[in-house]
Formats: sequence, structure tokens, C-alpha cells
Amino acid sequence: MNALQRLIRTRMTELNRSFSEVARRGGLPRSTVHHLAANSRPSRLPNPMTLERLSVGLEVPLDIVRSAAAEATGISMSHQTLDDPEIEVLVASLSRLTPQDRRHVAALVRSLLTADELDRPKNAP
Repeated sequence: MNALQRLIRTRMTELNRSFSEVARRGGLPRSTVHHLAANSRPSRLPNPMTLERLSVGLEVPLDIVRSAAAEATGISMSHQTLDDPEIEVLVASLSRLTPQDRRHVAALVRSLLTADELDRPKNAP
């Protein structure tokens, strides 16, 4: 059993959910959830939106689902721990936002960075 299969099966057991329930909560077809849980040798990563929706249906952070999917296809992802807890909270929280909300957050960050650059003296690092 690959990492994605283990994640799906474990969370389904922990949450006492069927394929249909995970699919309904995540907004996925039942056949997609079943395929991901049954296909032991995926040749490529699932669509990013599929992984996002699966994370919702399984109630796990998106980075965990992405990591399991990558491992299942033979891709190694490094897990770098951050020294700043605020950054860890922000990054972990982003996976729980809708795609539209993430776009708003990205625009806000770009705006803040641009404002910071405009306020910084020309010779400052």
C-alpha cells in the first residue's frame, strides 16, 4: 500500500467515513476517491484541485495530502521546519482557504511587499 492509500484508509477509519462521504465532503466524485485509495502504483500526481478537495474530505492539511501523493508516485519532498511559528501557522492555514480567498491573501501580501519596498530608502538592503 502506498502513502496516499494509507492516508486515505487511515483517515476514513479514524473519521468513520465511506468513500462516498469523503467524496461528498470534498466535492469529488466517489470514483476518484476510490481510485486514489485502490491504485497502488499511480504514474503521476493527481490534479492539484483533486488533492485540495481530498484534504477537505479527509480533514487533513493539504501539505500532508500532497506529500503522500508525491511519495506514492516516487517523488521525494523535503520537509523543512520553520523557525518562526507565525509562518508555520500562516502556511498551514492557507490550505484551509478557498482558492478565491487564497488569491485575496496573495494580493494582500503582494500589496504589503510593494508598500514596504516603496517605503524603504533606495540604498537600504
